[in-house]
Amino acid sequence: MPSPSVLDIPELRRLLAVLDGDGEEARVVGGAVRNALLGLPHGDVDVATTALPAEVTRRAEAAGFRALPTGVEHGTVTVLVDHHPFEVTTLREDVETDGRRAVVAFGRDFSHDAQRRDFTINALYARPDGEVVDHVGGLADLALRRVRFIGDAETRIREDYLRILRLFRFTAEYGEGPLDPEALRASIRLRAGLARLSSERVRAELMKLLATRRAPELARILAECGFLDRILGLAPDPHAMAAAASAGADPVLRLAALAVRVREDAGLLAQRLRLSNQEAERLDACAALLEALHGRVASLSVQDWRALAYRRGAGPARDALAVLAARETGEARPDALRPAFAALAEPVPVRPWTGRAVLAHGVPAGPRVGAILARAEELWIAAGFPDDPGQRDAMLAQALAEG
Repeated sequence: MPSPSVLDIPELRRLLAVLDGDGEEARVVGGAVRNALLGLPHGDVDVATTALPAEVTRRAEAAGFRALPTGVEHGTVTVLVDHHPFEVTTLREDVETDGRRAVVAFGRDFSHDAQRRDFTINALYARPDGEVVDHVGGLADLALRRVRFIGDAETRIREDYLRILRLFRFTAEYGEGPLDPEALRASIRLRAGLARLSSERVRAELMKLLATRRAPELARILAECGFLDRILGLAPDPHAMAAAASAGADPVLRLAALAVRVREDAGLLAQRLRLSNQEAERLDACAALLEALHGRVASLSVQDWRALAYRRGAGPARDALAVLAARETGEARPDALRPAFAALAEPVPVRPWTGRAVLAHGVPAGPRVGAILARAEELWIAAGFPDDPGQRDAMLAQALAEG
């Protein structure tokens, strides 16, 4: 392992000192080892051990750590060392799989544990002294930036069909060059298995994929090979997603460009993928604006776009603009969108009055205050959000006079 690396985390060193020895062995495994070798942030740290969960718990608590049985039926105990969580899992071998979950038996052989993992680059182990142990050729694949299933690709996929999406995600995040041919052929043959997965698992993997650096390229392959329409239930537009990717690694915006045209699309995706409330609301707000703008884009001025951002919010307006610019079809030509880019480059105006301004003119508290404020706001928007105090006073006076 390089130095410094994940093994230099003091809390991890303390945990390994407790778990490694007295007849048991513990190693860091998976993504933390892979990322350390690539010089990337390590993220979560997983530990594989020959010790059974009860023994892991006993040793952890004897050392003053907190042990939580977060997945004890699968051999996983989360150990908190000074509030730093580490997932510690007993070595396993698959007894039975159904494409979604596995029945496992605990073991003591690290090479057998490696064989049940998905990709070679995810099956690297690091001993406490820093030696990296590779049972499946992961180091060579890591050097080539190649994402390859361990053993037979079809066998690995049949164990868990989510591995199809993980193939694309890991290739997009860590791979260089084309997808592994054998893995791609197996994924295409078994793509119907995606329907057996829970929406929550598919959503988590898809959103991670959409945030990767090679997401546009891999989304195009997913669409061409018939995966995306099965996942989304909508006709995908990978070219638009690729154009929207220039706005940054924003998975929600990329999803909008990929598949959202009207509010019905946003609602379908929210239900089908079990999106979070925040993600669903953002897609819906973007879709609502896309619907409202249909057939009107070419006629909108800078002032119209500023009013739109003020009324609908800067976030939805920028999302809708990014999707329109990505598609560049019909009315959404680059020249038609120049007023929008000019308007949204400016800060969204803030209403200059509150209810106190109306109350100060002797209007009693009640619904009339809100009505007067709304009328003054209409005048202010129509005038182009003037900053001049005199103009603003005149608008409020007019609203008060109209009652």
